Amino acid sequence: MSAMTLSLPIDAEANKLLSTDPLALLIGMVLDQQIPLEKAFSSPFVLAQRLGHAPTAAELAEFDPEGLIAIFAKPPALHRFPKAMAARVQEVCRALVERYDGDAAKLWDGAENGGELLKRVASLPGFGRQKSQIFVALLGKQYGVQPAGWREAAGGYGVEGSYKSVADIVDEQSLGKVRAYKKEMKAAAKA
Repeated sequence: MSAMTLSLPIDAEANKLLSTDPLALLIGMVLDQQIPLEKAFSSPFVLAQRLGHAPTAAELAEFDPEGLIAIFAKPPALHRFPKAMAARVQEVCRALVERYDGDAAKLWDGAENGGELLKRVASLPGFGRQKSQIFVALLGKQYGVQPAGWREAAGGYGVEGSYKSVADIVDEQSLGKVRAYKKEMKAAAKA
């Protein structure tokens, strides 16, 4: 993984963890649904604090499910749906252990092209097409993971200069643009 520094509008230590720990970044993406993205991408840091260390995929895969739910549910909960999301994180970690020796970076390392990268991401539990494309865009735009065709694989989220997802957020101003885009999309969907 390239040494990149995320600049999401969250705690500096949370950004640092996301920038240096591929599993933390992936967990943030797993949690990025039905809650504000600041909460989703801060939660891996809170999880690490609660455990006393940044967890490995193998550790989370083998964790007692009820114990993990309790950690996720402890106030303030790591997600609006702590039971379901603790289970989802555990499922993703089990897939990483089975397919990538528990190394989240191996999910994207060595992907020959954007299509293969998208396919790998989309094979994870809970990663539909849109979430997968957003993650490919995040990897390409902010992590320097840019196999040939990554922008095309990321669809509209890979467009340079777009403000559609977490992949485009580097400060409060870009966050505002992404929020405006999402609000526009919701209004269009209702119309």
